[in-house]
Amino acid sequence: MMREKGMLRGLAALGLSLGAATVFAGEVNVQVLSAVVKDQRLAGATVIVQKNGARSVTATTDTQGTAALGTEFADHDDSLIIIKKPGYSNLVAKCPCAGMTYALSPVMTSLDGLRIVLNWGAQPADLDSHIAFPGNHVYWEKKLGTEGNLDVDDVNGFGPETITINKKHAGESYVYAVHDFSNMHSPAADALARSQAKVLVYIGQSLVRSYYVPQQPGNLWTVFRITADGEFQDINTMRGTSVSAAAVLGSVDNYLKASTEVAAVQVSAANADNARALNKAGEAAYHAGDLVQAIDLYRQAIDIDPNFGQAYGNLGLAHGKAGHTAEAIWANRKAIALASGPTAATVRAGAYYNIARLYEAAGQYADALQQYQAARREKANPVYDKAIERVGRLAK
Repeated sequence: MMREKGMLRGLAALGLSLGAATVFAGEVNVQVLSAVVKDQRLAGATVIVQKNGARSVTATTDTQGTAALGTEFADHDDSLIIIKKPGYSNLVAKCPCAGMTYALSPVMTSLDGLRIVLNWGAQPADLDSHIAFPGNHVYWEKKLGTEGNLDVDDVNGFGPETITINKKHAGESYVYAVHDFSNMHSPAADALARSQAKVLVYIGQSLVRSYYVPQQPGNLWTVFRITADGEFQDINTMRGTSVSAAAVLGSVDNYLKASTEVAAVQVSAANADNARALNKAGEAAYHAGDLVQAIDLYRQAIDIDPNFGQAYGNLGLAHGKAGHTAEAIWANRKAIALASGPTAATVRAGAYYNIARLYEAAGQYADALQQYQAARREKANPVYDKAIERVGRLAK
Protein backbone atom coordinates (compact mmCIF):
# COMPACT_ATOMS: atom_id res chain seq x y z
CA MET A 1 0.00 0.00 0.00
CA MET A 2 1.40 3.39 -0.98
CA ARG A 3 1.72 5.83 1.83
CA GLU A 4 -0.24 9.07 1.67
CA LYS A 5 0.91 11.95 3.87
CA GLY A 6 0.92 15.68 3.52
CA MET A 7 24.92 19.28 30.46
CA LEU A 8 28.34 20.74 30.06
CA ARG A 9 28.35 23.67 32.54
CA GLY A 10 28.06 21.35 35.54
CA LEU A 11 30.72 18.98 34.23
CA ALA A 12 33.17 21.84 33.73
CA ALA A 13 32.54 23.14 37.24
CA LEU A 14 33.49 19.73 38.60
CA GLY A 15 36.51 19.31 36.36
CA LEU A 16 34.89 16.41 34.46
CA SER A 17 35.27 15.70 30.77
CA LEU A 18 33.21 14.06 28.05
CA GLY A 19 36.35 12.94 26.21
CA ALA A 20 37.94 13.79 22.89
CA ALA A 21 35.93 15.98 20.53
CA THR A 22 35.41 15.89 16.82
CA VAL A 23 35.47 19.38 15.31
CA PHE A 24 33.08 20.47 12.60
CA ALA A 25 34.23 23.82 11.26
CA GLY A 26 31.99 26.24 9.46
CA GLU A 27 28.97 28.40 10.04
CA VAL A 28 26.46 27.13 12.58
CA ASN A 29 22.97 27.90 11.27
CA VAL A 30 19.94 26.27 12.87
CA GLN A 31 16.21 26.62 12.32
CA VAL A 32 13.66 26.65 15.14
CA LEU A 33 10.10 25.47 14.59
CA SER A 34 7.03 24.79 16.71
CA ALA A 35 6.77 21.17 17.80
CA VAL A 36 2.97 21.21 17.55
CA VAL A 37 2.13 23.40 14.52
CA LYS A 38 3.29 22.13 11.15
CA ASP A 39 6.04 24.29 9.59
CA GLN A 40 5.52 27.18 12.01
CA ARG A 41 8.81 29.08 12.26
CA LEU A 42 9.56 30.65 15.63
CA ALA A 43 11.07 34.12 15.61
CA GLY A 44 12.65 35.64 18.70
CA ALA A 45 14.01 32.40 20.15
CA THR A 46 17.39 32.63 21.88
CA VAL A 47 19.87 30.04 20.61
CA ILE A 48 23.04 29.35 22.60
CA VAL A 49 25.84 26.96 21.67
CA GLN A 50 28.35 26.28 24.43
CA LYS A 51 31.41 24.06 24.59
CA ASN A 52 33.04 22.78 27.74
CA GLY A 53 35.83 25.18 28.61
CA ALA A 54 35.03 27.65 25.80
CA ARG A 55 32.94 30.77 25.54
CA SER A 56 29.34 30.40 24.44
CA VAL A 57 27.89 31.89 21.25
CA THR A 58 24.37 33.33 21.19
CA ALA A 59 21.99 34.35 18.41
CA THR A 60 18.29 35.13 18.03
CA THR A 61 16.06 33.54 15.40
CA ASP A 62 14.77 35.79 12.62
CA THR A 63 11.30 35.80 11.05
CA GLN A 64 12.14 32.54 9.27
CA GLY A 65 13.08 30.91 12.56
CA THR A 66 16.77 30.84 11.59
CA ALA A 67 19.67 31.65 13.91
CA ALA A 68 23.12 32.32 12.43
CA LEU A 69 25.83 31.68 14.99
CA GLY A 70 28.74 32.77 12.80
CA THR A 71 31.82 31.12 11.34
CA GLU A 72 34.12 31.88 14.27
CA PHE A 73 32.62 29.10 16.35
CA ALA A 74 33.39 25.44 15.53
CA ASP A 75 30.55 22.93 15.88
CA HIS A 76 31.91 20.30 18.28
CA ASP A 77 30.31 17.01 19.29
CA ASP A 78 31.05 17.86 22.92
CA SER A 79 29.04 21.07 22.68
CA LEU A 80 25.45 21.70 23.70
CA ILE A 81 22.77 23.73 21.99
CA ILE A 82 20.27 25.50 24.26
CA ILE A 83 17.13 27.16 22.85
CA LYS A 84 14.77 29.33 24.88
CA LYS A 85 11.56 31.20 24.14
CA PRO A 86 8.85 32.42 26.55
CA GLY A 87 5.89 30.06 26.66
CA TYR A 88 7.98 27.08 25.52
CA SER A 89 10.10 24.54 27.37
CA ASN A 90 13.84 25.09 27.15
CA LEU A 91 15.51 22.73 24.69
CA VAL A 92 18.96 21.29 25.44
CA ALA A 93 20.63 18.85 23.04
CA LYS A 94 24.05 17.61 22.02
CA CYS A 95 25.74 18.91 18.87
CA PRO A 96 26.80 18.76 16.05
CA CYS A 97 24.14 21.39 15.38
CA ALA A 98 24.99 23.07 12.06
CA GLY A 99 22.20 22.85 9.52
CA MET A 100 19.81 21.15 11.95
CA THR A 101 16.18 21.93 12.72
CA TYR A 102 14.91 21.98 16.30
CA ALA A 103 11.33 22.11 17.54
CA LEU A 104 10.19 23.80 20.74
CA SER A 105 7.41 22.35 22.88
CA PRO A 106 4.81 24.74 24.32
CA VAL A 107 4.54 24.43 28.11
CA MET A 108 2.06 21.72 29.11
CA THR A 109 -0.45 22.06 31.97
CA SER A 110 -1.58 18.46 32.52
CA LEU A 111 -0.02 16.72 35.54
CA ASP A 112 -0.05 13.41 33.64
CA GLY A 113 0.67 14.61 30.11
CA LEU A 114 3.84 14.31 28.06
CA ARG A 115 5.11 15.37 24.67
CA ILE A 116 7.60 13.44 22.54
CA VAL A 117 9.50 15.33 19.84
CA LEU A 118 11.63 13.59 17.18
CA ASN A 119 14.15 15.54 15.09
CA TRP A 120 16.84 14.32 12.72
CA GLY A 121 18.99 15.44 9.77
CA ALA A 122 18.26 15.67 6.06
CA GLN A 123 18.33 11.90 5.52
CA PRO A 124 16.49 9.63 5.55
CA ALA A 125 13.55 11.69 4.34
CA ASP A 126 10.90 9.89 6.32
CA LEU A 127 11.23 8.78 9.94
CA ASP A 128 8.04 7.99 11.85
CA SER A 129 7.05 8.27 15.51
CA HIS A 130 4.98 5.40 16.93
CA ILE A 131 3.46 5.10 20.39
CA ALA A 132 1.51 2.05 21.51
CA PHE A 133 -0.67 1.66 24.60
CA PRO A 134 -3.69 -0.53 25.39
CA GLY A 135 -6.13 -0.36 22.51
CA ASN A 136 -4.09 2.30 20.70
CA HIS A 137 -1.36 2.66 18.11
CA VAL A 138 -0.75 6.32 17.26
CA TYR A 139 1.32 7.04 14.13
CA TRP A 140 0.88 8.75 10.73
CA GLU A 141 -1.99 6.53 9.58
CA LYS A 142 -3.87 6.71 12.92
CA LYS A 143 -3.14 10.17 14.23
CA LEU A 144 -5.71 10.15 17.04
CA GLY A 145 -5.75 7.90 20.09
CA THR A 146 -7.26 7.89 23.55
CA GLU A 147 -6.06 11.15 25.15
CA GLY A 148 -3.22 11.26 22.62
CA ASN A 149 -2.43 12.34 19.08
CA LEU A 150 0.23 12.84 16.43
CA ASP A 151 0.49 16.64 16.27
CA VAL A 152 3.02 16.97 13.46
CA ASP A 153 4.17 14.52 10.79
CA ASP A 154 7.14 15.08 8.48
CA VAL A 155 8.18 13.29 5.28
CA ASN A 156 10.98 15.54 3.99
CA GLY A 157 13.72 15.17 6.57
CA PHE A 158 14.63 17.09 9.74
CA GLY A 159 11.23 16.72 11.46
CA PRO A 160 9.70 17.35 13.82
CA GLU A 161 7.45 14.40 14.40
CA THR A 162 5.51 15.13 17.57
CA ILE A 163 3.21 13.00 19.71
CA THR A 164 1.32 14.45 22.67
CA ILE A 165 -0.27 12.34 25.40
CA ASN A 166 -2.72 14.63 27.17
CA LYS A 167 -3.15 12.27 30.11
CA LYS A 168 -1.24 9.10 30.81
CA HIS A 169 -3.70 6.61 32.31
CA ALA A 170 -2.73 4.90 35.56
CA GLY A 171 -2.34 1.16 35.21
CA GLU A 172 -1.53 1.30 31.48
CA SER A 173 1.88 0.81 29.84
CA TYR A 174 3.17 2.82 26.87
CA VAL A 175 6.02 2.12 24.44
CA TYR A 176 7.54 4.61 21.97
CA ALA A 177 9.56 3.74 18.86
CA VAL A 178 10.99 5.36 15.72
CA HIS A 179 10.56 3.58 12.37
CA ASP A 180 12.66 4.33 9.29
CA PHE A 181 9.84 4.40 6.74
CA SER A 182 12.22 5.32 3.93
CA ASN A 183 14.06 2.01 4.46
CA MET A 184 11.20 -0.07 5.81
CA HIS A 185 12.12 -3.09 3.68
CA SER A 186 15.87 -2.87 4.36
CA PRO A 187 16.47 -4.31 7.83
CA ALA A 188 20.26 -3.95 7.50
CA ALA A 189 20.15 -0.28 6.49
CA ASP A 190 22.21 2.15 8.56
CA ALA A 191 20.44 5.35 7.46
CA LEU A 192 18.64 5.69 10.79
CA ALA A 193 21.92 5.33 12.71
CA ARG A 194 23.47 8.08 10.54
CA SER A 195 20.45 10.40 10.78
CA GLN A 196 21.50 12.25 13.98
CA ALA A 197 18.00 11.45 15.25
CA LYS A 198 17.17 12.59 18.77
CA VAL A 199 14.02 12.11 20.85
CA LEU A 200 13.22 14.74 23.47
CA VAL A 201 10.53 14.09 26.09
CA TYR A 202 8.75 16.97 27.81
CA ILE A 203 6.62 16.95 30.94
CA GLY A 204 5.04 20.12 32.30
CA GLN A 205 7.39 22.95 31.40
CA SER A 206 10.57 20.87 31.34
CA LEU A 207 12.65 18.64 29.11
CA VAL A 208 12.96 15.50 31.24
CA ARG A 209 14.62 12.87 29.02
CA SER A 210 16.81 12.93 25.90
CA TYR A 211 17.60 9.96 23.65
CA TYR A 212 20.14 9.76 20.82
CA VAL A 213 19.92 7.15 18.07
CA PRO A 214 22.17 4.09 18.63
CA GLN A 215 25.08 3.80 16.21
CA GLN A 216 24.24 0.42 14.72
CA PRO A 217 22.35 -0.81 11.64
CA GLY A 218 18.61 -1.27 11.74
CA ASN A 219 15.36 0.44 10.80
CA LEU A 220 13.39 0.23 14.07
CA TRP A 221 14.57 2.11 17.15
CA THR A 222 12.62 1.18 20.28
CA VAL A 223 13.27 4.12 22.58
CA PHE A 224 11.48 3.85 25.95
CA ARG A 225 8.63 2.35 27.92
CA ILE A 226 6.37 3.87 30.57
CA THR A 227 5.20 1.17 32.97
CA ALA A 228 1.74 0.77 34.46
CA ASP A 229 3.11 2.54 37.56
CA GLY A 230 4.28 5.53 35.51
CA GLU A 231 8.02 4.75 35.55
CA PHE A 232 10.10 5.69 32.50
CA GLN A 233 12.37 2.84 31.40
CA ASP A 234 15.09 3.37 28.78
CA ILE A 235 15.13 0.67 26.08
CA ASN A 236 17.18 2.45 23.39
CA THR A 237 17.73 -0.58 21.14
CA MET A 238 17.98 -0.87 17.35
CA ARG A 239 16.94 -3.81 15.19
CA GLY A 240 16.07 -4.60 11.59
CA THR A 241 12.57 -5.48 10.42
CA SER A 242 10.70 -5.79 7.13
CA VAL A 243 7.28 -4.79 8.42
CA SER A 244 4.82 -2.15 7.22
CA ALA A 245 4.07 0.90 9.34
CA ALA A 246 0.87 -0.67 10.66
CA ALA A 247 2.78 -3.81 11.69
CA VAL A 248 5.25 -1.86 13.84
CA LEU A 249 2.75 -2.37 16.67
CA GLY A 250 3.33 -6.11 16.53
CA SER A 251 7.08 -5.51 16.78
CA VAL A 252 6.92 -3.48 20.00
CA ASP A 253 3.72 -4.46 21.83
CA ASN A 254 5.53 -7.10 23.88
CA TYR A 255 6.74 -4.15 25.98
CA LEU A 256 3.14 -3.51 27.03
CA LYS A 257 3.29 -6.73 29.06
CA ALA A 258 4.50 -6.48 32.64
CA SER A 259 6.30 -9.81 32.13
CA THR A 260 8.64 -8.24 29.55
CA GLU A 261 11.67 -7.01 31.45
CA VAL A 262 13.79 -4.03 30.47
CA ALA A 263 17.40 -4.41 31.53
CA ALA A 264 18.83 -1.55 33.58
CA VAL A 265 21.36 0.62 31.75
CA GLN A 266 24.91 -0.45 32.59
CA VAL A 267 26.94 2.42 34.03
CA SER A 268 30.73 2.44 34.39
CA ALA A 269 32.34 3.10 37.77
CA ALA A 270 33.75 6.39 36.44
CA ASN A 271 30.34 7.58 35.27
CA ALA A 272 28.76 6.53 38.56
CA ASP A 273 31.38 8.62 40.40
CA ASN A 274 30.71 11.59 38.09
CA ALA A 275 26.98 11.28 38.72
CA ARG A 276 27.50 11.25 42.48
CA ALA A 277 29.68 14.37 42.22
CA LEU A 278 27.02 16.16 40.18
CA ASN A 279 24.32 15.10 42.64
CA LYS A 280 26.40 16.45 45.54
CA ALA A 281 26.87 19.74 43.69
CA GLY A 282 23.12 19.81 43.08
CA GLU A 283 22.45 19.38 46.80
CA ALA A 284 24.76 22.32 47.53
CA ALA A 285 22.91 24.47 44.99
CA TYR A 286 19.55 23.38 46.43
CA HIS A 287 20.55 24.36 49.98
CA ALA A 288 21.86 27.67 48.65
CA GLY A 289 18.43 28.35 47.17
CA ASP A 290 19.51 28.07 43.52
CA LEU A 291 16.78 25.75 42.26
CA VAL A 292 17.55 26.29 38.57
CA GLN A 293 21.16 25.18 39.05
CA ALA A 294 20.13 22.32 41.35
CA ILE A 295 17.66 20.95 38.79
CA ASP A 296 20.25 21.25 36.03
CA LEU A 297 22.88 19.37 38.06
CA TYR A 298 20.49 16.63 39.18
CA ARG A 299 19.40 16.13 35.58
CA GLN A 300 23.03 15.88 34.43
CA ALA A 301 23.60 13.24 37.11
CA ILE A 302 20.61 11.25 35.84
CA ASP A 303 21.74 11.58 32.22
CA ILE A 304 25.05 9.96 33.21
CA ASP A 305 23.52 7.35 35.55
CA PRO A 306 19.83 6.65 34.82
CA ASN A 307 19.76 4.21 37.77
CA PHE A 308 20.61 6.87 40.38
CA GLY A 309 17.56 6.81 42.65
CA GLN A 310 18.82 9.46 45.08
CA ALA A 311 19.28 11.97 42.25
CA TYR A 312 15.71 11.33 41.11
CA GLY A 313 14.44 11.86 44.66
CA ASN A 314 16.40 15.10 44.93
CA LEU A 315 15.13 16.18 41.52
CA GLY A 316 11.56 15.58 42.65
CA LEU A 317 12.10 17.77 45.71
CA ALA A 318 13.67 20.57 43.65
CA HIS A 319 10.94 20.50 41.01
CA GLY A 320 8.28 20.52 43.73
CA LYS A 321 9.83 23.51 45.47
CA ALA A 322 10.12 25.30 42.12
CA GLY A 323 6.40 24.74 41.48
CA HIS A 324 6.98 22.25 38.66
CA THR A 325 4.24 19.85 39.71
CA ALA A 326 4.15 17.49 36.73
CA GLU A 327 7.93 17.14 36.72
CA ALA A 328 7.97 16.44 40.48
CA ILE A 329 5.46 13.62 40.01
CA TRP A 330 7.55 12.11 37.19
CA ALA A 331 10.79 12.23 39.22
CA ASN A 332 9.15 10.77 42.33
CA ARG A 333 7.77 7.85 40.32
CA LYS A 334 11.27 6.98 39.16
CA ALA A 335 12.61 7.34 42.71
CA ILE A 336 9.98 4.81 43.82
CA ALA A 337 11.02 2.34 41.15
CA LEU A 338 14.73 2.65 42.01
CA ALA A 339 14.38 2.51 45.81
CA SER A 340 16.46 -0.31 47.30
CA GLY A 341 18.07 -1.46 50.52
CA PRO A 342 16.76 -1.34 54.08
CA THR A 343 15.21 2.12 53.65
CA ALA A 344 13.39 1.29 50.39
CA ALA A 345 9.91 1.08 51.93
CA THR A 346 10.39 4.43 53.67
CA VAL A 347 11.63 6.05 50.45
CA ARG A 348 8.70 4.68 48.46
CA ALA A 349 6.15 5.71 51.10
CA GLY A 350 7.53 9.24 51.20
CA ALA A 351 7.54 9.56 47.41
CA TYR A 352 3.96 8.26 47.12
CA TYR A 353 2.93 10.75 49.80
CA ASN A 354 4.63 13.62 47.95
CA ILE A 355 2.86 12.67 44.72
CA ALA A 356 -0.47 12.43 46.53
CA ARG A 357 -0.09 15.91 48.00
CA LEU A 358 0.55 17.35 44.54
CA TYR A 359 -2.56 15.66 43.14
CA GLU A 360 -4.63 16.81 46.10
CA ALA A 361 -3.47 20.41 45.69
CA ALA A 362 -4.52 20.22 42.03
CA GLY A 363 -8.00 18.91 42.95
CA GLN A 364 -7.38 15.47 41.42
CA TYR A 365 -8.76 13.69 44.46
CA ALA A 366 -9.16 10.18 43.00
CA ASP A 367 -5.52 10.21 41.88
CA ALA A 368 -4.46 11.58 45.27
CA LEU A 369 -6.35 8.86 47.11
CA GLN A 370 -4.59 6.12 45.10
CA GLN A 371 -1.19 7.56 46.00
CA TYR A 372 -2.00 8.00 49.71
CA GLN A 373 -3.18 4.37 49.81
CA ALA A 374 0.05 3.28 48.11
CA ALA A 375 2.05 5.16 50.77
CA ARG A 376 0.06 3.40 53.51
CA ARG A 377 0.78 -0.01 51.97
CA GLU A 378 4.50 0.72 52.15
CA LYS A 379 4.57 1.95 55.73
CA ALA A 380 2.15 2.59 58.57
CA ASN A 381 1.77 6.27 59.41
CA PRO A 382 -1.17 8.11 61.00
CA VAL A 383 -0.53 11.01 58.61
CA TYR A 384 -1.32 8.70 55.70
CA ASP A 385 -4.45 7.43 57.45
CA LYS A 386 -5.76 10.96 57.98
CA ALA A 387 -5.01 11.86 54.37
CA ILE A 388 -6.86 8.79 53.09
CA GLU A 389 -9.89 9.69 55.21
CA ARG A 390 -9.83 13.33 54.12
CA VAL A 391 -9.34 12.77 50.41
CA GLY A 392 -11.65 9.75 50.38
CA ARG A 393 -14.55 12.07 51.21
CA LEU A 394 -13.55 14.53 48.51
CA ALA A 395 -13.10 11.81 45.86
CA LYS A 396 -16.71 10.59 46.16
